[in-house]
Amino acid sequence: MMACGVIGLGDMGSGLARNLLAAGFDVRGLDLSTDRMASFAGMGGQPAADVADVGTHADAVFVMVMNGDQAKAVILGDAGLVGHMAKGGAVILSATIKPSEAREIGVAMAGSGIHLIDTPVSGGFPGAQGGTLTMMAAAPDDVLDQFAPVMEAVSATIHRVGTKPGEGQTVKACLQSLIGAQFSATFEAAALAAKAGVPGQVILDVFSTSSAGCGIVNNALEKIIDRQFEGTGSHINTMHKDLTISMGLGEELGVPLHTAAAAMQIFHAGRTKYPDGDNWVCTRVIEEIVGAELHRKAVK
Repeated sequence: MMACGVIGLGDMGSGLARNLLAAGFDVRGLDLSTDRMASFAGMGGQPAADVADVGTHADAVFVMVMNGDQAKAVILGDAGLVGHMAKGGAVILSATIKPSEAREIGVAMAGSGIHLIDTPVSGGFPGAQGGTLTMMAAAPDDVLDQFAPVMEAVSATIHRVGTKPGEGQTVKACLQSLIGAQFSATFEAAALAAKAGVPGQVILDVFSTSSAGCGIVNNALEKIIDRQFEGTGSHINTMHKDLTISMGLGEELGVPLHTAAAAMQIFHAGRTKYPDGDNWVCTRVIEEIVGAELHRKAVK
């Protein structure tokens, strides 16, 4: 059985590690947070001393960091994965970064003998912890076949969306433009209901059983009406970053993204006012403007 590594053990990476361990893989992990490293060790994982340590002991390494600069440092740096993994191994780029950055990493890795699987994920904290993520994987078919057991341990659905670095990230950027719009519309609808005096449970019941109901909308409404705006595993910084990538791709390709732009501004407002909040905290900003809050039961 292949040995695995996970670099970045936050809300998403910890879920990858958990499910790899549950599937019987040996997993070496690394994170800057000592608390996260301790939690990982408690799962049965092997804490690594540094990136080189992960690469030396793993056939496949998931890179679940926050941005492209971090991904480049982890993969290509002087003590990075490419310089320490055995030939034939794979870097599984599960972080969401700019398509252009994934392409740059692919070019830099050419000739190294290390495969790059560009496969951002969707499903958020619940999907990562439950092993039900959707993967948008781009790599040659033989590479995806070889590393399928590792990817299947953390994902319920693996879409083969291309063969080249950047193609997975491009699909993710398109997806996030849609998800951002769904989120922002839900936040506005919640504030509208609050101002009109409609109980949150009524809105959730109707929305969740209508044609507009979906995982994104239903989960957001649950968090809003229960006033859970922090610590839910969906920090606003991540979605804000993803929308920035979507907008950048639109700019690069000359595609107008009107609703994604509106969502970007809503998330920008939420992040500025509540930098420690999760996605749904954007609703609080709108609620404060209208002077009403949406609770599960009507507030008298």
